This record gives sequence, structure tokens and C-alpha cells, in this order.
Amino acid sequence: MAPVPSSPTVVMSLSASLVEHSITETPNEAEFDIAEAEDFVRQHHAEAVQVGFGDIGKVEARLAEVHAEIAATGTYRHTTAELTYGARVAWRNSARCIGRLYWRSLKVRDLREVSEPTEVAKECVEHLRLATNGGKIRPVISIFAPEEPGSPAPLIRNEQIIRYAAYRGSDGGIMGDARNLALTELAVQRGWEPPAHRGPFDVLPLMVEHNGKTCLVDVPEDAVLEVPLSHPELDWLERLGVKWHAVPAISNMRLRIGGIDYPSAPFNGWYMGTEIGARNLADHDRYDLLPYIGKRMGLDTSSETTLWRDRALVELNRAVLHSFQQANVTITDHHTESQRFLTHLKKEEAAGRTCPADWSWIVPPVSGGITPVYHRYYDTEELLPNFFPSSCPVKH
Repeated sequence: MAPVPSSPTVVMSLSASLVEHSITETPNEAEFDIAEAEDFVRQHHAEAVQVGFGDIGKVEARLAEVHAEIAATGTYRHTTAELTYGARVAWRNSARCIGRLYWRSLKVRDLREVSEPTEVAKECVEHLRLATNGGKIRPVISIFAPEEPGSPAPLIRNEQIIRYAAYRGSDGGIMGDARNLALTELAVQRGWEPPAHRGPFDVLPLMVEHNGKTCLVDVPEDAVLEVPLSHPELDWLERLGVKWHAVPAISNMRLRIGGIDYPSAPFNGWYMGTEIGARNLADHDRYDLLPYIGKRMGLDTSSETTLWRDRALVELNRAVLHSFQQANVTITDHHTESQRFLTHLKKEEAAGRTCPADWSWIVPPVSGGITPVYHRYYDTEELLPNFFPSSCPVKH
């Protein structure tokens, strides 16, 4: 998608906003963050006008509509253009994401009329199909019904649309993705039956809640593209049966746009290899594959000074990149993505905007010191719109 110039974000304080418009708050407005709504409308309008969309004479009229709606109902409804812009800017503002260069390309699915759990699950499956795109992964967000006064929003319990189950063995060990043990146990409690022959990569059902109703829906096999891992030199690695899914669709974060919360707004980009090879498959509390790989490679694992973990980690990450490329599935490496992030920073600075970044997330978990994102500081201001952690995490 061709880049387009943007204007600086326009920010107003609550007091300045109220003085300018000479507004007396109603009870409903007092409960709603009217300043946040105003800031968003002005920000959207300013950037839209800069690139040739919108009419500067309409911003005050839109603000009046927003005030009237909030006064009458306690909230307001985004236009389709506002929703699309807000979702894309939320990605642009996500301090933990290194892949924001393509924020303008995000495909926004307006599903605000959908709140019934089975329909939410159905649309999540459709999200997967659209995002997978035959292996050429597309960034997609599906935005379901928002939180409204007297009308709670649907909630997706899964951390991502695709999550692998975890099973506790009689010896205390865990098979599968240990991160999802609590979610697996909750799914079983609510009626899910694991496969007769349990394995380390069983896809969990989607668990959606709304108004006290819980719905469990199995994700169809043909909607889950998975990549079996192999290695360009280590032939035995392919026989391990390790694999990973192609679409990292995060589904338990709250999208906030202009004072309105959308608790169910699953979104995805594509994987950076280290997310799979250095975290999902390598972390001690996930699949913990490094000890096994180190031994199979014939490395001396008796001492940390042999750096056997580092050597095993590099080969596991090579396997991930090699396998996705062989399968023609979109993926990126941490060196390339680090360069792209600095390009994104330059574009944001040229547009007159700050670009918040969490150093601990932006610096890759492999070879961080030899990537360009390591050697600098970043703005840490939290900008809006944005994504925030779920208010109802799954607990043991």
C-alpha cells in the first residue's frame, strides 16, 4: 500500500475543549470521557484533511453530533471511516509491536452488530480464512460489538484465535503448550472433549462469552494453516513432528478508540520468526525444546559456558524461517524487521508524530545487540487509540 503523508496529531485538554465549545455536561457526558472523544474526532479529521479526504468545515458539526449522542445515550457510534482510521492508528500506536510499518494496510472488518457468541466464533473463523490468504498473510482486524451502557460486549477467552492445548500428565509433566493449561482446563470444565489421541498441537476451541452465556466452537481444520518444521541440514528435526500455525491472531486485547472500548477485536499481522523459534517453542514454560535439540545436535549441555542453548536456539530459528519459506507462508526475520521498524520511525518523525516503543519488546530475543533497534532509546508515552490487556484474563 503506497504511503501517504499525514499531519501531526491534534490533542486538546478537557478544559480547553469545554471552554472552546461552551458545553455544559449532562450526567451522561460526565460519565463519558468527552475529551478523549473530541481528541479522536479532531485527530481523525486533521489527518484525513491532510491527505485530501474530508472537509475542514465539518469537524465542528461532527463534534456536535458526538456530544448530542453522548448526552442522550451515554455513548456514541463511530462512523465506518472513524472505525477504520481508529483501528489502524491503534496498531500505529502499539508500543510493543515491531511490525508497524504497514499499519495503513490493515483490513478492518466492521462487525459491531455481532455479539451473539456463536456468531462471534463464526466470524473469527472467517477472519482466519481472510488473513491466511493461501499463505500470503494479510493484516486483518475484526471489530465486534462495543461496551455500551447497559449492554456488555462479547468476550473471547482465547489469547489468540488459534491456541494449542496443554495436558497435565500423571507425573506432573505437561504435554502441549503449557501457557494454555488454564484455558484447556476451563474448556474441559465447560464441555470440551479433547481428541481421543491427544497430542502436543491440538487446537483449542474458541470460547466466547456474552451476557452469561458461554459458547465453545471448534475451529475447522481447513481454517488452520499449519507449517511442519524442518531444517536445511538437520534431517532428524522434521521427524519430531513440530509445527506452528501461520496466523498470529491476537483475540483477547481491548481496542480503545475515542473513549469507546471494543473488548473483542481480534487482529493479526504475520509472524517474525523469533516469536515462534525463540519464544513459543523455546521458552521453559512453553514447549521447552532447547534441551532436546541441544542433545540431538551432540552439544555439550553439561555447562552453560559451552553456549549450547545459544547454538540450539539459532538452529531452531533457522528451522522456523526455512519451513515457512518452503511452505510459501509469509514470515520475516528479526534483522529485516528491525530495519523496517527504523524506517517506520523515520516516517512517523517526518509526519510530526511521536512513535512510542517498549524497548524490551522491540529488541528481538535473538541477537538483540546486533540489530539496529538495540542501540537507541524510544518514546514511552502511551498514545490513543490503542490496544490494552484484557480485563478478564484466564486464571488457574
